[in-house]
Amino acid sequence: MDDVCRLVELNPVRWEGVTLNRLDIQLRCHRHTLMAVYEAMYDVMAEAWEVRSWCCRSLANILYLAPIEEHFTSPRYIYLYRDGRDVACSFRSAVAGEKHFYHIAKEWDATQQQALGMRERIGPGRFVSISYESLIREPELTMRLLCKFLGVRYHPSMLEYYKSDEARRAAESSDLWGNVAKPIMADNTRKFLREVGESDIRLFESVAGDVLEALGYDCLYAPPGEKTIYSQEEIRQFEAENLRLKEAVRQRTRGDDLQRRDRQVSLIQEIRNRGQMSPTSLRAIA
Repeated sequence: MDDVCRLVELNPVRWEGVTLNRLDIQLRCHRHTLMAVYEAMYDVMAEAWEVRSWCCRSLANILYLAPIEEHFTSPRYIYLYRDGRDVACSFRSAVAGEKHFYHIAKEWDATQQQALGMRERIGPGRFVSISYESLIREPELTMRLLCKFLGVRYHPSMLEYYKSDEARRAAESSDLWGNVAKPIMADNTRKFLREVGESDIRLFESVAGDVLEALGYDCLYAPPGEKTIYSQEEIRQFEAENLRLKEAVRQRTRGDDLQRRDRQVSLIQEIRNRGQMSPTSLRAIA
């Protein structure tokens, strides 16, 4: 419980006005599980902000669908997907994530497959799919559809998110979130055609083309049956280039941004080190 609270307290964007009292969190947990702690913390946040419900938009949620389903009563899922080639372009310059198109495509392909499998199992009553492209092309219509799914009333202020203090704090904390303090960028699509060459696009389509097609995106250079198969030596070269690109991004990232992220990374490593202790040592601590 304390580890989870500390992780939130070290978040690059602070939860303004929220105090995570350990005893309070403990008393709210009706089960001794990680998901119970997760729920208790978000409930504390919702109460502090005087709202009736909350939504967590962490990309990592895709890895924990089974425990989420087990713990919560009829949770609802918003699957916001985007052309993976544009995702790759964005991650090339982001402080977080992989940098080589091969690695980004592998990761994107795996997570979209998980989401699509979940969509099939859950059904439309609790799972809504929204493409990024439709959101920026028709934001009001898309938001009205989302509000209907969630059972909440649409209000025009929802499209003025960039004016909020939370958006300002997020944008100031990291270049990764700079765009949340800006209005919707209606033309922020198909940028991979302008920013990268054919070889990168072909690589992405060869790795993740099936999922691109499943989501309604056309493959330009590697249609079905024409995918490039990469050798182990080529993949080793991709890995070396991925590490080089990561270090290059880190070198040009603001120092205060790195410090905020490194605090969370250090805590996670501390937790991992604790988990690697021998059973005898763990019993002694208990």
